[in-house]
Amino acid sequence: MGRRLPRQVFTAAEVDAILAQPDVDDPIGLRDRAHTMATQMLDRGADIRFVQDQLGHAELSTTAIYTQVSIRALEAVHSRTHPTESSAR
Repeated sequence: MGRRLPRQVFTAAEVDAILAQPDVDDPIGLRDRAHTMATQMLDRGADIRFVQDQLGHAELSTTAIYTQVSIRALEAVHSRTHPTESSAR
């Protein structure tokens, strides 16, 4: 059985280093949790540069992928609630 990881925030580079170790369980789950965290942080208004740093992305464009989820969520809320939208009536 692999060792447990401490509870703390890891950058993507740190996650990659941890996953490279042979005694770590659940490598897919750890990566998924990091990306879920990034999406949730952006949904709650975190600065994209901060999220970029947390994920260890060299390019902002890599982190910007997560903003698409936030934009779709905003569009859905707008469609449901804006007075000029037919579905809001």
